[in-house]
Amino acid sequence: MSKYIFVTGGVVSSVGKGIAVASIGTILKSRQISVTVQKLDPYLNVDPGTMSPYQHGEVFVTQDGAETDLDLGNYERFINVCLTADSNVTSGQIYSAVIAKERRGDFLGGTIQVVPHVTNEIKSRFKRLAESSGADVVLVEVGGTVGDMEGQPFLEAIRQMRNDVGRDNVLCIHVTLLPYLVTTQELKTKPTQHSVNELRRIGIQPDIIICRADYPIPEAIRSKISQFCDVKREAVIPLETIPVVYEVPLVLEKEGLGILVVDMLNLKGEAPDLSHWEKMVASHKEPHEPVNIALVGKYVELKDAYYSVRESLYHAALYHDRELKVTWVSSEDLETGDADVLLRSAQGIVVPGGFGIRGIEGMIKAATYARENNIPYLGLCLGMQIMVIEFARHVFKSPLPNSTEFNEQTPYPVIDLMESQRNVREKGKTMRLGNYPCKLCEGSRAADAYGVGLIHERHRHRYEFNNRFREQLEGAGLVCSGLSPDEQLVEVCEIASHSWMVGCQFHPEFGSRLGQPHPLFQGFIGAAKGVLREGAQTVLPLST
Repeated sequence: MSKYIFVTGGVVSSVGKGIAVASIGTILKSRQISVTVQKLDPYLNVDPGTMSPYQHGEVFVTQDGAETDLDLGNYERFINVCLTADSNVTSGQIYSAVIAKERRGDFLGGTIQVVPHVTNEIKSRFKRLAESSGADVVLVEVGGTVGDMEGQPFLEAIRQMRNDVGRDNVLCIHVTLLPYLVTTQELKTKPTQHSVNELRRIGIQPDIIICRADYPIPEAIRSKISQFCDVKREAVIPLETIPVVYEVPLVLEKEGLGILVVDMLNLKGEAPDLSHWEKMVASHKEPHEPVNIALVGKYVELKDAYYSVRESLYHAALYHDRELKVTWVSSEDLETGDADVLLRSAQGIVVPGGFGIRGIEGMIKAATYARENNIPYLGLCLGMQIMVIEFARHVFKSPLPNSTEFNEQTPYPVIDLMESQRNVREKGKTMRLGNYPCKLCEGSRAADAYGVGLIHERHRHRYEFNNRFREQLEGAGLVCSGLSPDEQLVEVCEIASHSWMVGCQFHPEFGSRLGQPHPLFQGFIGAAKGVLREGAQTVLPLST
């Protein structure tokens, strides 16, 4: 039987539950204990696929095509697992399932209530993931904070799980913030006490409390929390803010969290081996020559919209012994601004995914700048489409080539709606989603980066390269270096005359890992680090 660890949050959201959960998974996996993870999101949306990045940040896509919370990206990157649709559960999914059952008559005319019908549906999702994964431990993060109205059914389901599967098989961890008052120069525990009291009122007694703080947590504070929250002193775990999130597993292990979890759940594991993480963190702390990358997007003021892209760049920079320096460039600013001013120091330019016409001309301007100045360019999904539009405008010597997403009347629709999407009316989960195979052209930069001829990557799009223009553009120097197995869909494009200008219709950022950077990001940073631009020069010591 799988064991369950439920992680709740108190005081404020965005306190770091997702990183804490991913780190706990890393600690357990280092002991050869198998782990899977689930995120509970109390909002009534069925999934975040139709939500604005300003509301939700990045949408992370699983291999089986689920549009999920960005925390699943952290789980995959830390624990090095590939999760599925079962790993993200929303209130929208739960209520939709219960109502569908009621409409079918599954409840035999009974009155449908939150308890037991909604809570039973929630618990079935816990157990379904446990059965499908076969993992020793199922880690479950509850989104939001204790006390949120929409989260109450999830907490009630968690309370019931201790009786359903046995108290020895369930562990509750509470992640809470210790705010610092500048006027009195002290950390305050009262908000933590209140959030724990709220949990206890519901019927959940936390076994472990992880205390987040921006300052060191004194021993007296830990003892106070232990006393007032009825938690063992050693189960009050301090987690001070640190600059590198990948160091969190090491901090939590040092504070004894791994031993606590293993003992409390009576898990059988080996001695922990986090040497790989220690090497990665140590490498990050060493001084490195910088590599300056410009990320040109329409949501740059909300960096979580490009969370996986940023982490993938970081992974690749670390692989090349470089310190990543990202310049966040608004594509709207580029539309009216001087590209040479905004991109002057860029050794490489990334144009990530997105939807809608806002800022598109600025992205095209960035692609022009990269092509004309031989600056390495990586286009992701929309970024590949931008690259194709820009190259077509150059080839046809016209500003008219475009995507029908942005101009339905363009005479040169080099990017067009996929045939399978033409009759789609609903927006939720109707795009081309999940893993698809792609054949790489031998000798291409993409094939050289991957080192294999057939790859599988995650997609999320409705528009594709228009094959009507393929022969003309290839004749002018565009290389269609990645194709679907039937050769009908162009998945990777390159500019033959450019040192490294590659666009892919898929999202490689979802497959990058610490110590295992995605091949395209690895190749991109490898090309970028050799480019000398203003602000990128390194002063070397004189030879003796």
